[in-house]
Amino acid sequence: MSSIPVVDQEACIGCEVCTQICPEVFRMEEVAGSGHGHDHKSVVYNPTGAPAKKIEEAMDNCPVACIYWS
Repeated sequence: MSSIPVVDQEACIGCEVCTQICPEVFRMEEVAGSGHGHDHKSVVYNPTGAPAKKIEEAMDNCPVACIYWS
């Protein structure tokens, strides 16, 4: 795969849809919040861990469309 998936951390709402659909590529990580403790955001930890079709399914189901190909 020549492109890799990327999560826009500013747009991610931490819904976990991508991690439920494609846990081989995405996982939730704790990030510093804005004064209210911590938030969880999706990150790509294994960009080639699943077929492109499965990654695209996670992209298509993201409610804020914050996952894209780089």
